[in-house]
Amino acid sequence: MGSAMGLGGMLPGILLAGLVSGCGFHLEGRAPLPQSMKTAYVQATDQQSDFVQSLRKELLTSGARPPVDKDKASAVVYILKDEVVRRTLSVSAQNQPNEYEVTYNVRFSVSAGDKELLAAQDVSANRSYSFNEGLLLAKEHEESILRQAMAHDLAAIVMRQLSSL
Repeated sequence: MGSAMGLGGMLPGILLAGLVSGCGFHLEGRAPLPQSMKTAYVQATDQQSDFVQSLRKELLTSGARPPVDKDKASAVVYILKDEVVRRTLSVSAQNQPNEYEVTYNVRFSVSAGDKELLAAQDVSANRSYSFNEGLLLAKEHEESILRQAMAHDLAAIVMRQLSSL
């Protein structure tokens, strides 16, 4: 009798899980990859950039198993541009920078053999931060953290594009 009550209490949860999964609901950032992207290779000039590392991590989290060899890939994600640009937004009365803007630009395309799956796309993110020369090391660290966060955001955008192929 006790197990029947336990099952009755779990039944609404089981039904809800079935309904949610049946409607195509997925946790944010975790859209399933199509079969063509399950063994995608990421080709980039800088394999260690924040963006490339974030994209690889996102691919692995989504169930992909990127091959070591490009020839064994089902598709190739070409990273055509991966750059960070910093510009001064404001200066003090002494002509010292007060605020910077950091922009992360990525251009990518996707091919499978001779077939272009996704033409070159541009994505970018930007953030600004205040600057104090007296806190130089802390501000350099802050910029590094901003870069990593932007790379992560851009990788999530690219993954949404890859999931729709």
